[in-house]
Amino acid sequence: MKDYKELIKNFTKEDFEEKRVNLHIHSTYSDGKGEFSSLIEQAKEKGYKNIAICDHNTVQGYLENDVPDFVIPAVEFDVWCGYVFLHLLGYGVDVHNKELQSFCAKSKKETELDIVRIFAKRDIKKLIQAIHNAGGIAVLAHPACCWALNLDGFVKKLISYGLDGIEVYYPYKRHRGVIKFSTVHRIEKIAEKYNLIKTGGTDLHGIEL
Repeated sequence: MKDYKELIKNFTKEDFEEKRVNLHIHSTYSDGKGEFSSLIEQAKEKGYKNIAICDHNTVQGYLENDVPDFVIPAVEFDVWCGYVFLHLLGYGVDVHNKELQSFCAKSKKETELDIVRIFAKRDIKKLIQAIHNAGGIAVLAHPACCWALNLDGFVKKLISYGLDGIEVYYPYKRHRGVIKFSTVHRIEKIAEKYNLIKTGGTDLHGIEL
């Protein structure tokens, strides 16, 4: 299996900012408007080096489509850690892994409706372990939106459970620009402090990449 961890570790800030890499894209398999295959074709046409389509709580897009080598298999899980609701990205996962699939949605509503997804019952420790057992890395998505009173301490707790990375290069648009408790600069400092893998993406939900 491809060493996705090493690949992602070597992406630079410029890769994300200059649209060579986008590791946070949603398709119609969850709450995105773009078709899975169309998003891949657009990325190919626009010369992206790598992308990841990480639909909420499902890897179905990877199971039902031909996926070229430049697309990193990924998923974004809804999960609670104590009183904090968070989104956990799994990158480079084996989408056929049964343990990982056991954490996936059992209905379409669990992939698209916020009111359903917020009641997720996943165990954060077991979820991170499942991502690792599926050959992937676990990354905290849009951390500035986490409700943690002490983000540094919260990230440290997740690291003790096996967290590999943190989403640093993220635009914080729409509601995420309002519900925001930290800054990108502070998040980057936390990533560097704990030697976490830095990832990024636009959190695309539209049709056009």
